[in-house]
Amino acid sequence: MALPDFIIIGAMKCGTSTLAAQIGAQPGLFMTDPKEPNFFSDDDVYARGMGWYQALFDAAAPGDIRGEASTHYTKLPTYPQTLPRMQAALGTPKLVYMMRNPVTRAESHYIHEWTMGVITTDIDTAIDTHPELISYGCYARQIAPFIDAYGAENLFVTSLEAMKSDPQATLEQVCAFLGHTGAVQWQEEQAQMNASAERIRRFPLHGLLIDNPVAAGLRRALVPQGLRDRIKKSRQMQQRPQLSPASLARLHAAFAEDRTRLHDLLPGRADLDRCYPFLTDG
Repeated sequence: MALPDFIIIGAMKCGTSTLAAQIGAQPGLFMTDPKEPNFFSDDDVYARGMGWYQALFDAAAPGDIRGEASTHYTKLPTYPQTLPRMQAALGTPKLVYMMRNPVTRAESHYIHEWTMGVITTDIDTAIDTHPELISYGCYARQIAPFIDAYGAENLFVTSLEAMKSDPQATLEQVCAFLGHTGAVQWQEEQAQMNASAERIRRFPLHGLLIDNPVAAGLRRALVPQGLRDRIKKSRQMQQRPQLSPASLARLHAAFAEDRTRLHDLLPGRADLDRCYPFLTDG
């Protein structure tokens, strides 16, 4: 059966799209399209059945190491059925997990949800009303169930900081963990696949009125450029959101506690402390 040999399981806003694109660009490695099927997490996708999921890997060449990348798999408590479903369907896949500074991850998560129209408040209010901004960055909490299920030896943990510092070495390490024995080469044109520089807020019918090429052509023909620019600017996030000292203190405390647990789960991984520059004890 066509099933994945490995899965990039998260975390959201930590460079998984870039890593997946780099892996998929290497001979002998295959990534699904879409990159994030979210099959084991999302009830509506899971309802499509194993046949649908297996078909995602049909385009892999014989001998390819097959993988997918779904950040929903490490979004507890939002998707509690992910791991039981995965265990029922798969053997022991290799798992890859990416971290980053959890405070900047929370900020990027907020920007993403603001852009999608899910969050409409300022970031401090969002910290109170959207607990996932914190929980998805509690990395030990997210990966502990996978370690319990599959063993730490089947989980490779790296960071966005490491990938930015030495992308070629990070790619080599990940691919070696996946069992790839050939040479790999970081491709700069594939980098930063998930960048969202404009931060333009979406709205109902955005896809029909904005992303639709016919609508775009009509706008260019009928709406003066100056007016289009003013409307676009009014829907843009003009600067990166700033957390208040109280919100920062709250996040630092939550993430410090989780980092302690992370050290217990992954002893000897002092390199991961670079994700926690706001802590002075490590």
